[in-house]
Amino acid sequence: MISANIITLNEARNIADCIRSMQQVCDDVVVVDSGSTDDTVQIAASLGAKVIHQPYLGDGIQKNVALNHVQHDWVLSLDADERLTDEMVSAIQSLDLGDDGPDAYAFRRRNMIGSRWIRQCGWYPDFCTRLYDKRRARFADVKQHAKVQAQQVKPIQADILHFSFENIGQLFAKPGRNFSGRAAKIMYQKGKRANAFSPFLHGMNAFLRKYLFQRGCLGGVDGLTIAISSGLNSYLKYAKLLEYQRDPKVLEAEDFDRVW
Repeated sequence: MISANIITLNEARNIADCIRSMQQVCDDVVVVDSGSTDDTVQIAASLGAKVIHQPYLGDGIQKNVALNHVQHDWVLSLDADERLTDEMVSAIQSLDLGDDGPDAYAFRRRNMIGSRWIRQCGWYPDFCTRLYDKRRARFADVKQHAKVQAQQVKPIQADILHFSFENIGQLFAKPGRNFSGRAAKIMYQKGKRANAFSPFLHGMNAFLRKYLFQRGCLGGVDGLTIAISSGLNSYLKYAKLLEYQRDPKVLEAEDFDRVW
């Protein structure tokens, strides 16, 4: 038996499809909501999910909140914009989730822009560990880009779908996302510092990594756009960090207690 773990904030457009997808393999669904103002909570409850209200604590910490509320030891964690494919449903149903098996399972993720599957720029196979035994594994208690920490992880050769962006414009301005600002705050709090060359060097490195080394050049306009977006995000992260160091007025106005 498997429990589903989903964290949400204003995911009314996604939550129903996500829950229905997970209910193919899960008989217990826990949604940890961080203050949605749309119909996310009502939709989730109407589909039988247990909704836990928790102000956002950061990625890994928030995902671990559900572990106090799930019914089963095995937990499947998806984001609201992710779905199981038919092959993934079959693969999970065939697993023997016993105590003598691996601590967790990893599977491939197809990252999408609109209906387009992006295979370059490091976006595929993009293995993610999302099915795990909570007695032996859990997400790292970090605020950004958390991963499941497990000693024994077995890969499953099947995919989940990740509807990352509705269009390429959202690569630069997806509502509710400010990754560069969040990252700059976290770096500043950790004592990291930038110099005048840092924004350019890190931005260029991120662009070249995506476009050349991760073969974005083979992905046409989508590959180039993703590489530019990655470079811009990295540039802004270090530019904002440098601004905190150089401008006391900006630093004083920033609320570091509200990274999220």
